[in-house]
Amino acid sequence: MGSALPLGDPAPLDGALPDDIAIDAQRDFGVYLHVPFCRVRCGYCDFNTYTATELRGARQDAYADEVLREIALSQDALAARGALRPAQTVFFGGGTPTLLPGGDLARMLGGIRDTFALAPDAEVTVEANPDTVTPELAEELAAAGVTRLSIGMQSAVPHVLAALDRTHDPANVATAVAAARRAGLDVSVDLIYGAPGESLADWETSVRTAIALAPDHVSAYALIIEEGTQLHRQIRRGEVPAPDDDLQADMYELVDDLLGDGGFDWYEVSNWATAPAHRSRHNLAYWRGADWWGYGPGAHSHVDGLRWWNVKHPAAYAQRLAAGQSPAAARERPDAAARRLEDVLLRSRISDGLAVSELEGEGRHAVASLIADGLIDGAAAVRGRVVLTRRGRLLADAVVRALTA
Repeated sequence: MGSALPLGDPAPLDGALPDDIAIDAQRDFGVYLHVPFCRVRCGYCDFNTYTATELRGARQDAYADEVLREIALSQDALAARGALRPAQTVFFGGGTPTLLPGGDLARMLGGIRDTFALAPDAEVTVEANPDTVTPELAEELAAAGVTRLSIGMQSAVPHVLAALDRTHDPANVATAVAAARRAGLDVSVDLIYGAPGESLADWETSVRTAIALAPDHVSAYALIIEEGTQLHRQIRRGEVPAPDDDLQADMYELVDDLLGDGGFDWYEVSNWATAPAHRSRHNLAYWRGADWWGYGPGAHSHVDGLRWWNVKHPAAYAQRLAAGQSPAAARERPDAAARRLEDVLLRSRISDGLAVSELEGEGRHAVASLIADGLIDGAAAVRGRVVLTRRGRLLADAVVRALTA
């Protein structure tokens, strides 16, 4: 059911934004819609998700209406600040958004369209489990205005899927991709590497299978063992081995090579696309510090440096909205030092990098040694940008520490 929410200052029950919020009308605005439902809980998952037995009174069939109530509250809050802007991106994440009927997803998207409007070229993404995608659903989503399907492939190897507690049929990934293509949707596939028992050969099989599907975009994430998950407990008891850092590094280099040979370019440490137009604009907005409003249990939002997050459980979320109250649990406004650290952390991960001129003190002086160590691209630095080399991507945390010293 996800990790604990962070601490913060109390959020007002009416959802009002502080009077000193100064919203830049030119800053991109995105929307995240969290759908917290899953059929089963994967052993590695630390997201705020719930199976049917964990809902404790919350109703899946009422969820779209609850989100529409939160959208109405957000309209009031932003309109009071004179800050309604068209949404440049919309992202349905989870959980498994496609466990809801297509009509419910369409109604939520309609609520965003009616409240904020969608930019003419808006990117609208829906995450999907391969087993839930049918040709009918893909057509329904496309007709509603969805432009992109992000399919949770994770692996093409059955024993690796089993180690991750993924229950989908690997053959259904190709079926889902084909359905999305017929509906005119862009396609992204997500992969995870470093599962217990996964070999480099297993990983190569998964990557080559993903490339053969001809998606527009691939995300490949190293498995991280989150405390409190089933997989964490299994490792602690010695039932399965912990991920091997060296093997995961080899897997990263392999996926980067294979995707490069397959016509994909990296644009963020864990993301590759066949062309700039197929990069995830929604995720790029996060990395570049844009504004976004997150709807749903546990969803986080950011507007003009103010951050807030909703109550976690779907039942608590529903109760707040039924009472006409904002579901926001707490909020905070990080200070300048925290914002600077986050800015370097996020923007150094993307291929555009960040300007050397934005670094301060020891961080700027560290650039030369990071180039000498092969962690920062020297040619890019001459042009005034900090861009990670592949070795730098593998050691991104160490680079950030040096740049923010």
